[in-house]
Amino acid sequence: MVVELRKKQGISQTDLASQLGIHKNVFGRYERNEVLPSIEIARKIADILDVSLDYLTGKADVQMDKNTRERILEVSKFEEEDKQHIFSVIDAFIAKRKIQSIL
Repeated sequence: MVVELRKKQGISQTDLASQLGIHKNVFGRYERNEVLPSIEIARKIADILDVSLDYLTGKADVQMDKNTRERILEVSKFEEEDKQHIFSVIDAFIAKRKIQSIL
Protein backbone atom coordinates (compact mmCIF):
# COMPACT_ATOMS: atom_id res chain seq x y z
CA MET A 1 0.00 0.00 0.00
CA VAL A 2 2.67 2.52 1.02
CA VAL A 3 4.83 1.74 -2.02
CA GLU A 4 1.95 2.43 -4.41
CA LEU A 5 0.92 5.64 -2.66
CA ARG A 6 4.50 6.87 -2.46
CA LYS A 7 5.19 6.17 -6.14
CA LYS A 8 1.88 7.66 -7.23
CA GLN A 9 2.92 10.91 -5.57
CA GLY A 10 6.43 10.76 -7.02
CA ILE A 11 8.17 10.57 -3.65
CA SER A 12 11.34 8.52 -3.40
CA GLN A 13 12.07 6.19 -0.49
CA THR A 14 14.99 8.42 0.45
CA ASP A 15 12.84 11.57 0.48
CA LEU A 16 10.07 9.99 2.53
CA ALA A 17 12.55 8.49 4.98
CA SER A 18 14.18 11.91 5.32
CA GLN A 19 10.81 13.57 6.02
CA LEU A 20 10.20 10.94 8.70
CA GLY A 21 13.65 11.43 10.22
CA ILE A 22 14.64 7.79 9.70
CA HIS A 23 17.20 5.97 7.55
CA LYS A 24 15.98 4.86 4.12
CA ASN A 25 16.90 1.25 4.93
CA VAL A 26 14.51 1.32 7.89
CA PHE A 27 11.79 2.73 5.68
CA GLY A 28 12.49 0.03 3.10
CA ARG A 29 11.86 -2.59 5.77
CA TYR A 30 8.49 -0.95 6.50
CA GLU A 31 7.57 -1.12 2.81
CA ARG A 32 8.58 -4.79 2.61
CA ASN A 33 6.53 -5.53 5.75
CA GLU A 34 9.60 -6.87 7.51
CA VAL A 35 8.88 -4.64 10.51
CA LEU A 36 5.98 -2.43 11.54
CA PRO A 37 6.48 1.27 12.20
CA SER A 38 5.51 2.81 15.51
CA ILE A 39 2.11 4.46 15.59
CA GLU A 40 3.86 7.84 15.55
CA ILE A 41 5.79 6.99 12.37
CA ALA A 42 2.68 5.44 10.77
CA ARG A 43 0.76 8.64 11.51
CA LYS A 44 3.52 10.71 9.92
CA ILE A 45 3.54 8.47 6.83
CA ALA A 46 -0.24 8.88 6.51
CA ASP A 47 0.09 12.66 6.83
CA ILE A 48 2.87 12.89 4.26
CA LEU A 49 0.96 10.67 1.80
CA ASP A 50 -2.27 12.59 2.57
CA VAL A 51 -4.32 9.53 3.55
CA SER A 52 -6.01 8.48 6.75
CA LEU A 53 -4.27 6.09 9.09
CA ASP A 54 -7.22 3.72 8.60
CA TYR A 55 -6.66 3.74 4.84
CA LEU A 56 -2.92 3.25 5.25
CA THR A 57 -3.45 0.20 7.46
CA GLY A 58 -6.14 -1.29 5.23
CA LYS A 59 -8.95 -0.71 7.71
CA ALA A 60 -10.73 1.68 5.31
CA ASP A 61 -11.12 0.97 1.64
CA VAL A 62 -11.81 4.55 0.58
CA GLN A 63 -9.06 7.09 0.20
CA MET A 64 -10.12 10.62 1.15
CA ASP A 65 -8.14 13.77 0.66
CA LYS A 66 -7.33 15.93 3.66
CA ASN A 67 -10.00 18.53 2.85
CA THR A 68 -12.75 15.88 2.77
CA ARG A 69 -11.55 14.29 6.01
CA GLU A 70 -11.49 17.67 7.77
CA ARG A 71 -15.00 18.48 6.58
CA ILE A 72 -16.36 15.13 7.74
CA LEU A 73 -14.73 15.58 11.14
CA GLU A 74 -16.23 19.05 11.40
CA VAL A 75 -19.73 17.77 10.54
CA SER A 76 -19.37 15.00 13.13
CA LYS A 77 -19.23 17.73 15.80
CA PHE A 78 -22.62 19.18 14.78
CA GLU A 79 -25.82 18.59 16.69
CA GLU A 80 -27.84 15.62 15.42
CA GLU A 81 -30.52 17.71 13.69
CA ASP A 82 -27.90 19.68 11.72
CA LYS A 83 -26.13 16.46 10.75
CA GLN A 84 -29.41 15.05 9.43
CA HIS A 85 -29.94 18.14 7.25
CA ILE A 86 -26.47 17.77 5.78
CA PHE A 87 -26.96 14.02 5.23
CA SER A 88 -30.26 14.74 3.44
CA VAL A 89 -28.48 17.03 1.01
CA ILE A 90 -25.70 14.48 0.48
CA ASP A 91 -28.26 11.72 -0.05
CA ALA A 92 -30.01 13.85 -2.68
CA PHE A 93 -26.74 14.35 -4.59
CA ILE A 94 -25.96 10.63 -4.39
CA ALA A 95 -29.41 9.74 -5.72
CA LYS A 96 -29.01 12.28 -8.55
CA ARG A 97 -25.64 10.77 -9.55
CA LYS A 98 -27.07 7.26 -9.53
CA ILE A 99 -29.94 8.32 -11.76
CA GLN A 100 -27.55 10.12 -14.13
CA SER A 101 -25.34 7.03 -14.38
CA ILE A 102 -28.34 4.93 -15.46
CA LEU A 103 -29.37 7.34 -18.21
